Amino acid sequence: MDRRKFVKSAALASSVAGLSACDSQEKASSVSSPAVLRKKRTLKLLTSWPKNFPGLGTAPEHIAKNIAEATDGALNIKVYAAGELVGAFDVFDAVSTGAADMYHSAEYYWQGKSQAFNFFTTVPFGLTADEQMAWIYYGGGQELWDELSARFNLKPWMAGNSGVQMGGWFRKEINKLEDFKGLKMRMPGLGGEVIRRLGAAAVALSGGDIFTSLQSGNIDATEWVGPWNDLAMGFYQVTKYYYWPGFH
Repeated sequence: MDRRKFVKSAALASSVAGLSACDSQEKASSVSSPAVLRKKRTLKLLTSWPKNFPGLGTAPEHIAKNIAEATDGALNIKVYAAGELVGAFDVFDAVSTGAADMYHSAEYYWQGKSQAFNFFTTVPFGLTADEQMAWIYYGGGQELWDELSARFNLKPWMAGNSGVQMGGWFRKEINKLEDFKGLKMRMPGLGGEVIRRLGAAAVALSGGDIFTSLQSGNIDATEWVGPWNDLAMGFYQVTKYYYWPGFH
């Protein structure tokens, strides 16, 4: 398929957590040779995750630390959790418009901008974690991602990969496809479209809102990541059934 045609018409997606940033370069000013005076800069990195949340929430902190070390402190990254500056689903627009410098999120949240973004997080029955990384790094995926994101003044790069995810947590037992009818489930991306076609209501919620929504009965089920991250969320306290593997 022609790559421009792919970006314009794609309706499915892949499997990574992506971080996008506006390109910026800092010119170092020289003083008497060989000394170099570096102007220090601090960039704002927005995330879609609760503060210090294991895995997803701590990954941006590690990124910030590595960048500071690599630049000898000349470039510092200030990490903001979801809701501290903007909402979890507002980070894309904030960076695209220049209100912030970087975001760490999942690209399938932006399918309202273009359905092609799904491919740079995950799609139903899509690539495995290793296949996703191989495609991005060696199969032309990065070039397609760059072309798509450039429309929104963004430069993307991979900054995490959760690997295989679970099918989700449910308040009632699921034994057949018909059991999805009438179910209110938190599931973004094209996975949400699949369960809608099964008769469920796909609900978009940020990570920090899922537990209370399950607890109150506003949703009947949710997918998130896997046992380590899900344990930190406490979903086992308000649901009885945990299914795997995830298809979404």
